[in-house]
Amino acid sequence: MASEIRDLSLAESGERKIEWVKRNCDLLRTLKEEFEVTKPFAGKKIALSVHLEAKTAFLCLTMAAGGAEMYVTGSNPLSTQDDVAAALVKAGLEVHAWYGATEEEYNHHIEEVLKIGPNIIIDDGGDLVHMMHTKYRDLIPNVIGGCEETTTGILRLEAMERDGSLMFPMVKVNNADCKHFFDNRYGTGQSVWDGINRTTNLIVAGKIVVVAGYGWCGKGTAMRAKGLGARVVVTEVDPVKAIEAVMDGFDVMPMKEAAKIGDFFVTVTGCNKVIDEEDFAVMKDGAVLCNAGHFDCEVDVAYLKKVATETAEMRKNIMGYHLPTGQWVYVLAEGRLVNLAAGDGHPAEIMDMSFAIQALSAKYLVENEGKINGILLDVPKEVDREVALRKLRFLGKEIDTLTEEQIKYLSSAEV
Repeated sequence: MASEIRDLSLAESGERKIEWVKRNCDLLRTLKEEFEVTKPFAGKKIALSVHLEAKTAFLCLTMAAGGAEMYVTGSNPLSTQDDVAAALVKAGLEVHAWYGATEEEYNHHIEEVLKIGPNIIIDDGGDLVHMMHTKYRDLIPNVIGGCEETTTGILRLEAMERDGSLMFPMVKVNNADCKHFFDNRYGTGQSVWDGINRTTNLIVAGKIVVVAGYGWCGKGTAMRAKGLGARVVVTEVDPVKAIEAVMDGFDVMPMKEAAKIGDFFVTVTGCNKVIDEEDFAVMKDGAVLCNAGHFDCEVDVAYLKKVATETAEMRKNIMGYHLPTGQWVYVLAEGRLVNLAAGDGHPAEIMDMSFAIQALSAKYLVENEGKINGILLDVPKEVDREVALRKLRFLGKEIDTLTEEQIKYLSSAEV
């Protein structure tokens, strides 16, 4: 089966991006060297659907070095970088993805990487797993298991587990400590504002930033907005998270109230219609809206398109909508993931940890084929710990080790 990409001649640019990532991803680089010797994925087919940029490409090359046949597509039509896709094809991997794919093209690309009958699935948002269960059920017996990268995908998997429809083990990579503590918080926090700032060229200091959702991604987004000098308002449906936001120094109010005062809005909830028609109607003229959740339904862009009296592309990745109530609101990156659709995603050093978890979790599935109990799995603690210890070494840091006496003390009922 031939790859489907925009332009193979772009490969040199993609190779430079991947080389930069390699220089800054110590964990993946050393794993790649180990995999070249041990070949943990020899004879295995891996289907991967993750935002197709340079860090993902280096993960693909790391697993290919371990003997895997890699079949690669993106997980968002606006996050695929065509030069990176070309570099992977030049390296001998099969890729089906291009920037700006239509919904039909995007689904076709997902299908192409499933038709090969994968043994391992690496998913980001659940599209591979969903299509495997709805359209390619005959290939399910080939699947040893898979790994899910993000919160939205895990929510979909949990729904499938509840109704008994999930047919093979999936590792919740997103829930690993070395993933959500760092990727979701520090990675999202930095990359969201990188995407907003490079797209809008507007100052953040002195503005009111409304962050919808105070999970790990929301925490990072709010923290970085505060660091840029903004006044931050958090909206939440979870009372515990709302209290946490207050104690972290942020204001908390319903979206219906926040909509009246916000200058920038960032949704990070995993839900739909977080900002809806009632909110648009009361917004300031010039409010800027964007989304950092996986799917493009958190800001109700479909409603804006339906009711706008006028639309105008203000800059690349900024669409203006003139509302019947008289004001203009601006949506970044069509309401898709602003940090990837309008930026380069999380910093390389952060994704180094997340993708090391991915690679080692996939290795765990292969090594334990036929012995896994359960259908929706946590990342093994030893994998999380190994990644953390390796990362500390690369940071030049050491930690204490418990003595035998301390271990005995901690495990005893006597004090």
